[in-house]
Amino acid sequence: MKIILISTYELGHQPFGLASPAAWLRRSGAEVTCLDLSRQPLQEDAVRAADVVAFYVPMHTATRLAIRLIEPIRRLNPRAHLCFYGLYAPVNQAYLGELGVETIIGGEFEAALANAIRQLADKHCYGDGSRTTAPAAGLRNPTISLERLSFIPPDRSQLPPLRQYAHLLMPEGGFKVAGYTEASRGCKHLCRHCPIVPVYKGIFRIVQREVVLEDIRQQVDAGAEHITFGDPDFFNGPAHALTIVEALHREFPQLSYDVTIKIEHLLQHAESLRKLRDTGCLFVTSAVESIDEAILARLAKGHTRGDFLTVVALFRELGLILQPTFVPFTPWTSLSGYRALLALVADEDLVENVAPIQLGIRLLIPAGSRLLELDDVRNAIGNFDSSGLVYPWKHADARMDMLSACVQELATAGDRLKRSRTNTFMRIWRAASELAGDNAASGDAVPKASTRTIPHFTEPWYCCAEPTQDQFVAFSSDVRPQTQSDTFF
Repeated sequence: MKIILISTYELGHQPFGLASPAAWLRRSGAEVTCLDLSRQPLQEDAVRAADVVAFYVPMHTATRLAIRLIEPIRRLNPRAHLCFYGLYAPVNQAYLGELGVETIIGGEFEAALANAIRQLADKHCYGDGSRTTAPAAGLRNPTISLERLSFIPPDRSQLPPLRQYAHLLMPEGGFKVAGYTEASRGCKHLCRHCPIVPVYKGIFRIVQREVVLEDIRQQVDAGAEHITFGDPDFFNGPAHALTIVEALHREFPQLSYDVTIKIEHLLQHAESLRKLRDTGCLFVTSAVESIDEAILARLAKGHTRGDFLTVVALFRELGLILQPTFVPFTPWTSLSGYRALLALVADEDLVENVAPIQLGIRLLIPAGSRLLELDDVRNAIGNFDSSGLVYPWKHADARMDMLSACVQELATAGDRLKRSRTNTFMRIWRAASELAGDNAASGDAVPKASTRTIPHFTEPWYCCAEPTQDQFVAFSSDVRPQTQSDTFF
């Protein structure tokens, strides 16, 4: 069978979610084409010839972009069997089914995807692979597999070169070519706003150590100088994680890496942080989300404001870099609370550690979210918006929605105009102060500019952000069906 695997957006990384299933499908004899539409055009001839077109949807923005491609894909090949796989596939099963998606897979998708395609081949093809009938609808019940898989090394041979993806900008100047891999998936925690929870329900699965190391080797051979571990939480299985980075450092002592770890785990495994530092970890991303205790409780984050500050001090002592992420705009955020967050970021000298877009993110409430367990959330939201894949909400204080839009615009402009994070932060500070009626330019109210810079990626968007319409249009323009003669950078 001829299979096309499509990624629309994955934070500027070369998509593991194409490379891994491609290896499984090719091993089973399928002819696989991988397309990362954030970096290359849609190959119309390949779509016309495909038996199956499968979209990888690991996040909200990627799913919305993929949905916009269903109609043009159908025009090119009305007989192709459509599949969506990844975190956001099963939670949006009803709407995807209405759009004609026939196979929906979540969780550990490699074996499930290979099995689904094998069944299609048996049902609809002659032995030589030619189609006897059009694929029938009726496979819309989602498959959520939490099977413990024996992974095989991803096949990245058809993906665009690493140099076409987001680079890591270094404080001393220059950049590092960045690769991406995953040592585990899922999460053993149940944060209410997290898109992982409705699928994995507190379970996580590991990718075997040698498979992870082999995937890194092939990326180093392709020019990678830094590796992002995309695990939702690198310390869900700390022994597994540390064994990998120790082996990685022995084999590639000059290779740096970054990981994502919960505040809660950074405290629980504080004794392991030196090992991260000493094996080449450049920074740790942590989803702090809020400094308001009541909001943290609603989100079931498992940490407090004090825990966050303890981790900040610990990282400063160890010489490690912490990159906090936030969801600062929620139905419960007050203007004074938002300004308190800005003040804390400034006081703790974290301005350069926080990507400006992190200061503009609104709480995303997708289908299946555990946030729907809360009475005040159910009372605040509107009907599900299928086009946006969210339950829309408005803040009781209209100023907060205005400020969120303003901050997102400032962050977007800052990236476009190559402003420093500190410069953009100052603009955000002034916007919040002016909205509150303060004279933002007076006295000691304005924080001092940070003199530090830290490593950060050239593509800072975060997967839990709900993009503004302008941002979404910009994303969409990068994944529109293009002719094969278009140049893509």
